[in-house]
Amino acid sequence: MICAVILGFTVTASAQTDNKAEFKFVEEKHDFGKIPQGKPVTTEFTFTNIGEEPLILSNVQPTCGCTIADFTKTPVLKGAKGVIKITYNAAVASVFSKTIVVTSNAKTPTKNLIIMGEVMPAAAVAGSK
Repeated sequence: MICAVILGFTVTASAQTDNKAEFKFVEEKHDFGKIPQGKPVTTEFTFTNIGEEPLILSNVQPTCGCTIADFTKTPVLKGAKGVIKITYNAAVASVFSKTIVVTSNAKTPTKNLIIMGEVMPAAAVAGSK
């Protein structure tokens, strides 16, 4: 009898975690390629909530001040889509790779998105056209 009660609690607890919200991103890494210095570039990471519960983003934090994030602020219902919009200010000519940390109520509560590319001096980009 005691084993049956413990087993019941275990099954109930695991069933509850299976109902959590969960991301399914179209892409988790975006390569801008070669971009001109001094001209901000933007991309959007689109995701679908493939879980049962509403997905709530509590924070979207870029790891540097050169990157700005905007994101869906309302709960994303089961099967619905949300967007995380990332703008990178290409101030310094160099190769870059930046991480954006997404915090939510999902099964995987912390998710890392990556943007990358190469900032070219403005004159070099203009000369290649």
